[in-house]
Amino acid sequence: MLPGISGLELCKILKSEARTRDIPILMLTAKAEEIDRILGLEFGADDYVTKPFSPREVILRIQAILRRGVGSSEDGEIVAGSIVIDLARHRVSVEGKPVHLTSIEYKLLHTLVAKRGRVQARDRLLNEVWGYESVIDTRTVDTHVRRLRAKLGKSGDGIETVRSFGYRFREQ
Repeated sequence: MLPGISGLELCKILKSEARTRDIPILMLTAKAEEIDRILGLEFGADDYVTKPFSPREVILRIQAILRRGVGSSEDGEIVAGSIVIDLARHRVSVEGKPVHLTSIEYKLLHTLVAKRGRVQARDRLLNEVWGYESVIDTRTVDTHVRRLRAKLGKSGDGIETVRSFGYRFREQ
């Protein structure tokens, strides 16, 4: 209920722009219907809080969002359990052993790990990883996730399937 634009549209715009994509979004709203919450999360909100709410709850939710932030170290690595993604060298290792991934598998893993704990819809993954603007066969995502899990071995169990929706990387 913002002036001139809905919060959902603003969220969608922020999450579609490369410059603002990684900014955490917490929606505080009076819209409490299940469909509103689902849309808010589908459009990229990191959390959705409805009125009435306590200030303490909002602070704790903000802290949780910040804890889930990308675990990048200063040398350009993202660590998720035994998986290390070296951003500068475009390499992945599991328990110190290199894992050879295709560029799509690398982008898929990076997207899931960078947004760990948050469900990524198949069509959103198609857009972010493959660059497809229109919805095509989302089984492409399923096939690549299956191959990625196989290459990661036991660490691939961190990629969870969210039935009828998409995938998420388990929070460690």
